[in-house]
Amino acid sequence: MNDDWPEQVDGWELARHDRVEDYRRRLANNITVTATWDNGLGIGRVEAYVEPAGIGRTLSRSRKDFRDKEAFWTAAHSVVEMAANLPSLGQGHESPAELVLFGDVAGTVEAEPGSAGVPEAELTFTLADGRSVALRMSDEQAFDLCRRIDRLEDHVWSEEREEVEDALPEAAAEVPDTTEIQSSPDTGHDVVALLGRQFGVGEDHLMARVDWSAVIVVGDPAVSSLIEQSDELATAIGPRWYPTVVDRPSERWVVLSRASN
Repeated sequence: MNDDWPEQVDGWELARHDRVEDYRRRLANNITVTATWDNGLGIGRVEAYVEPAGIGRTLSRSRKDFRDKEAFWTAAHSVVEMAANLPSLGQGHESPAELVLFGDVAGTVEAEPGSAGVPEAELTFTLADGRSVALRMSDEQAFDLCRRIDRLEDHVWSEEREEVEDALPEAAAEVPDTTEIQSSPDTGHDVVALLGRQFGVGEDHLMARVDWSAVIVVGDPAVSSLIEQSDELATAIGPRWYPTVVDRPSERWVVLSRASN
């Protein structure tokens, strides 16, 4: 019953029992994710079930109790992401979860850094029917969204762009050959393209800040290779960008930051 879950916190239903916090998230594809945190013991556990009541067949369960609340919530959000991408279960459907919201976007899309204390993005859409929809994404999801939108240009706008280019008058003056001249990358997307083209760094090793003020390379062999080629890298991205090496727990990152104007 909904009365058993009196609070709503960040998209989760919440019920408190003394020192224990019980969270529940019911998904459109008939899967329920539960998360329990014991403030007294400092222990948390995450589980996913078939059936909305959270009492059906177990799909996923944390292998051990989490003794760090940040790790506990990281696991909870990961289980939700996994479960939300599964087909609809328990009702004989084989299609993905039903589309619960659809509409034309009216006006512009608002994009702001998140407010939950970690790198993230918040997008707010106003629909033509007057409803407002807010989406929160991790920095990796925001980076992936930017890449996917960029790729739309090849499929959606390429024909229109070619028509515009064909309509432009040809320049009368001879244009000098600049094919051998390499300029510093301007945008973060230019940096990503340069890393792939010149240094062989694939997208699996890349992250970016929400505002694209930095592109971050993680994981070997990409990081080790860039450190070995640090002089060549600095020349390739300068003067608009500059590289630094950041030591993280058990790993190193190469951070390409935008130079201040």
